[in-house]
Amino acid sequence: MRTWLPPRLLGLTAATLLVLTAACSGSDAAGDTAGSPTGPAPASPTGTGSPSPPPTADDAPATPSPSTAPSGRGEALPGFPGLQPLWPFATLAEAGSWERAFRSDGSQPWHRDPEQTALSFTQGYLGFSGIDRVTSREVTGREARVGVGPSGTEGSGTAAVIHLVRYGAGPDAPWEVVGTDEADFSLTSPAYGATVGTPLRAGGRITGVDESVRVDVRQPSTEKVLGTTCCLSAGGRNQPWTSTVTFSGARDPVLTVVASTGGHVAEVERFTVTAVRTR
Repeated sequence: MRTWLPPRLLGLTAATLLVLTAACSGSDAAGDTAGSPTGPAPASPTGTGSPSPPPTADDAPATPSPSTAPSGRGEALPGFPGLQPLWPFATLAEAGSWERAFRSDGSQPWHRDPEQTALSFTQGYLGFSGIDRVTSREVTGREARVGVGPSGTEGSGTAAVIHLVRYGAGPDAPWEVVGTDEADFSLTSPAYGATVGTPLRAGGRITGVDESVRVDVRQPSTEKVLGTTCCLSAGGRNQPWTSTVTFSGARDPVLTVVASTGGHVAEVERFTVTAVRTR
């Protein structure tokens, strides 16, 4: 493209033209940035936990949720602030690894089924082999509640309602257990997500007759129970119960405290869990 110059400028020297060109360029650059913010860019949110391998686009949301981990260990569930990953995956990276493996060879498809995940949680992780059937199911978007109970019980025979969420943003994100719904047998102490040490004081409320409460502390990385106490006699209508359990060997960021009762028609008839973190 040729630049048109008025006749009066044709006699200017090359040096003069260079000066004019530089001045015009500087003026244009200043005009381009006049409307831009002059302050520093906002800092990226920083988590309180230890750094973990970044998830890939296949298994994590584009904008990860900030961590709400009260103890500074582990990570929060993307899209579900405040909830803790109990089982089967301890981290988003683990969930993403399974998702990629499933897409590759179809391994362990039960992670995509909230009912199978709930039953595996009660039988495989908690060790309640008699809890072998689904009594109710409610799935809303990326959240589910599945009732489970023992065979041969009267009525619905629901031992607990398992709360699950999808761990990750991918289309095949697995289901993750995050707790149980409160009913006539609750575990309210320690508080959900609280940082605890040993001995641990557990408690809640219960409705029933001649109940025998057992409390266990578990972690996903080991089959062995970290600590247990049994058996506390309890009963009545919405009566408080409390027990103390000593545990050792905790190394996972999130532990499961589970209280159970039974002995009338099945070994375990009701149970309730909460998630805690270690110091």
